[in-house]
Amino acid sequence: MKTFLKTALASAAMMAAGVAQAADDVTLQLKWVTQAQFAGYYVAQDQGFYEAEGLNVTIKPGGPDIAPAQVIAGGGADVVLDWMPSALASREKGLALVNIAQPFKSSGMMLTCRKDAGVSSPEDFAGKTLGVWFFGNEYPFLSWMSKLGLSTNGGDGGVTVLKQGFNVDPILQGQAACVSTMTYNEYWQIIDAGLSPDDLVVFKYEDQGVATLEDGMYVLEENLADPAFEDKMVRFVRASMKGWKWAEENPEDAAMIVLDNDATGAQTEEHQIRMMGEIAKLTAGSNGALDPADYERTVESLMSGGSDPVITKKPEGAWTHAITDKALN
Repeated sequence: MKTFLKTALASAAMMAAGVAQAADDVTLQLKWVTQAQFAGYYVAQDQGFYEAEGLNVTIKPGGPDIAPAQVIAGGGADVVLDWMPSALASREKGLALVNIAQPFKSSGMMLTCRKDAGVSSPEDFAGKTLGVWFFGNEYPFLSWMSKLGLSTNGGDGGVTVLKQGFNVDPILQGQAACVSTMTYNEYWQIIDAGLSPDDLVVFKYEDQGVATLEDGMYVLEENLADPAFEDKMVRFVRASMKGWKWAEENPEDAAMIVLDNDATGAQTEEHQIRMMGEIAKLTAGSNGALDPADYERTVESLMSGGSDPVITKKPEGAWTHAITDKALN
């Protein structure tokens, strides 16, 4: 009997080892540092959704010096999270990125301004200094200014662009009338620094008709020709969307999972819970499949740049439903 048990246990151990060895590796590059903006992926890992799909997922945090497009071009990731303006600009420059899933339905991007700087509407931007993020995040802003007919080269008839670091110091220190913020992050940094909502006026890109898609999943087009890679991405997207919907339904628990994965210790419980609540508003309404109308709106915005558009022609093959059709149905 003991021999039988030993044999059975040994067989079970071998089978378990075989399953472990069979797990497919996937490396995900985030667009920014570990925070609730990426809760769905950390939840999928924490709750075993990736493991259940036979995946061993490595999540690589981003940062101010990390461009997802460069990471995937250099072979450092299988899938990256990026904003569509940056991804389409990269595609036009020769890096064939393809959107395979779009968890974020709405844009969280805003321009937040001080009322005491004399800004109450977009008509007041002329002659002002505006803080703008770069590293691919400037494209929606440039499209918006072009739509308003405002030069970004300074002067009374245009705006002066301040290359904004990933903080809100310029608006706090009076260096800029307005700064770039996200509904789920930098806006609250301004509030936490002492300014009140009554001191501010916010312009959401969604409300201004210049919103573009954010935080989509992108892979290299050439990799999609490999059936094994495609299958791996189907499982990755399915598990990731389970993670996102779990996070929407359990925002506080999701925030705590994010905190558990923050190796820097820089994030706080209050900030991450608040962020997750705002993020849930942006992922609500998406099952992960890209809405072609949202894509067309993004392209139209990026091409409306007059003599200096973000992209010069409508992209072809920049997105696919091939993955989500199999993952979600």
